[in-house]
Amino acid sequence: MARRRPVALTRKTADAPGPRVAVIGAGSWGTTFGKILADGGAQVTMWARRPEQALEIAEGKRNSKYLPGVNLPRTMTATHELSMAINGADQVYLSVPSQSLRENLKGLRPLLENAEMPIVSLMKGVERASGLRMSQVIEQELACDPERIAVASGPNLALEIAREQPTAAVVASLSQDTAETIARAAHNSYFRTFVNTDVIGTEFGGVLKNLIAVAIGIVDGVGYGENTKASIITRGLVEMTDFAVANGAQPETLQGLAGLGDLIATCQSPLSRNNTAGRLLGQGYGFQDVVKQMNQTAEGLASVAPILQLARESDVHMPIVEQVKMVLDGKMNPRDIAPHLTTDDDTPQEERTNHGQADGGGALRRAFQRAFDQFRNGGRGAAGD
Repeated sequence: MARRRPVALTRKTADAPGPRVAVIGAGSWGTTFGKILADGGAQVTMWARRPEQALEIAEGKRNSKYLPGVNLPRTMTATHELSMAINGADQVYLSVPSQSLRENLKGLRPLLENAEMPIVSLMKGVERASGLRMSQVIEQELACDPERIAVASGPNLALEIAREQPTAAVVASLSQDTAETIARAAHNSYFRTFVNTDVIGTEFGGVLKNLIAVAIGIVDGVGYGENTKASIITRGLVEMTDFAVANGAQPETLQGLAGLGDLIATCQSPLSRNNTAGRLLGQGYGFQDVVKQMNQTAEGLASVAPILQLARESDVHMPIVEQVKMVLDGKMNPRDIAPHLTTDDDTPQEERTNHGQADGGGALRRAFQRAFDQFRNGGRGAAGD
């Protein structure tokens, strides 16, 4: 299939009827994305595992556990019955923990037989047992045409977006038409959506930035400062790009919203679950203690091992992620991590910044130039997102 230039989409006309959508998973991001869709004109039904949570969303228009203080649109409702959530849906969005996706899909499969609607992944993880991306698990479990599958990613901290702070995201699908259909639905006054056809790069960007955010949290918990964190973010982008390109991604995708944009947001915000998990590790808590303290899933913790396995198979060196794993495994004191994070080789090296190329900062320079061009041109002509 010919790869078309990614574009930003304009909002649908005010009198066009919105789609009926089901969002499976009522955590912070699932509920926030449901709000995005509802504020864009969709009729949204959330599926919540707990009946009392579904009742609060449906009747109180709140999800106080995950989005305290946020009022939800009147066009959002909720149920704890999967069949009721799916009934009549034009689009289905999945927002469950990545490690339980396959189990949830088994329950959805009989409800989606012979269906043709798009299936959208809102998750940022890889399956620990198989190393598969979420779109691959969806295709495998639902036995559906991969062109029906889309993924959404970007600098998307749920609580900020739920409070309607302006942001942007990217929707990727092998089908440009599918990507554009979903992007039109996920578009409102505070949420702007771009599209591309690089599913691999978009998914891996969302996964890999979590691992770098854990590293940032570790050094933050230890008490190291901005120089250390800036070094990790910069070299982390190199690791992300090298890994993703080696596994079939387009390098420019990692310099866009799904890569650099998401990396910055996740690394710098105290709202980031992965940053929080890393900070607890840096403060001396063990892995199991961190898991117990986290109110929500930090996808980066489960993704470290399968990503490193894929890196070895792809012959990609990831020193930052390797050091994070050593801390997780209790084999390294968090205070000892900083000297090793950006390289574990004492030999002077070229500063590779774009998939193995020593170009004196060219990748970051081009990334920021692309961001400037997007704002200047209103999103037209963007090469990645």
